Amino acid sequence: MAQVLCHLETGYDANLMVGVGTSDDAAVYKINDDLAIIETVDFFTPVVDDPFVFGQIAAANALSDVYAMGGKPILALNIVCYPNCLPIEYLKEILKGGSSKVREAGAIVAGGHSIDDREPKYGLAVTGVISPAEVIANSTACKGDKLILTKPLGLGILATAIKGDIISKEGYEEAIRIMSYLNKDACESMKKVKVHACTDITGFGLLGHLYEMVKASEKSAVIYSEKIPVIEEARHLARMGIIPAGAYNNRNHLKDKVYFGKVEDEIADILLDPQTSGGLLISLPEDQAHELMDILKENLKVPFALIGEIIEKDNYDIYVK
Repeated sequence: MAQVLCHLETGYDANLMVGVGTSDDAAVYKINDDLAIIETVDFFTPVVDDPFVFGQIAAANALSDVYAMGGKPILALNIVCYPNCLPIEYLKEILKGGSSKVREAGAIVAGGHSIDDREPKYGLAVTGVISPAEVIANSTACKGDKLILTKPLGLGILATAIKGDIISKEGYEEAIRIMSYLNKDACESMKKVKVHACTDITGFGLLGHLYEMVKASEKSAVIYSEKIPVIEEARHLARMGIIPAGAYNNRNHLKDKVYFGKVEDEIADILLDPQTSGGLLISLPEDQAHELMDILKENLKVPFALIGEIIEKDNYDIYVK
């Protein structure tokens, strides 16, 4: 969407701190010297059959954009597309699931909008708040920064396996746990140290969102593939060729931008895997990175790792080793 919007005339306002120009996670508008608002919207089709769980995942995914900017969600509006041929009880469960995650975030649902559609879709428009001086964009990564990823990869592969009914009970439960886990803990942790840039990992995969970061920051990055946290069943499924179509789209988009070296195909597929409600990718100075790793050990309930670093702009935007 950002690739389309960047060609449109959007007007100018000196108080718009973050807009579409850098493909960032949300818009940020300065109200005064002490307050800025963060605005974002996200919705999608079901990734699981359980309507309550689907609502939780969709809400966690939408809320993540506010956390990626370093903000606090305060208000959410439901966005619903729902066919009139399905039981209304399913929709009630979707909304209950979404509401439960909004409450967990410390925000409120204050209404929304629905339309009749052939396929269910659900998500949120979310408003967050932040001090203008504390906004964390994706466009300010610096040479020498270390990169920390706060959730394991493989969620798109697992979602594909769920749809094909070829996932284990343990794999299903792990996928649900990670996708419905708010990035609130990661956000609160990173705000305790000096962070240069941040983005969350969703449909463009780790490499796609990292590319947006380094492009906006006019830098390149190195990723150490052996350091990447990966859900073990996703690794096994990738070896079997269970790869979502979105990963191939991401590969095609990045074909001239990423140097893979001798990385195995299954690892490359995982790095390109479109995530649903993935983790934060945080760029920060080396000394702060070590401090943040210690903080995350105390606060995070999912696997995380230091996975790479930012370098000067080079021939490729990303090098995977």
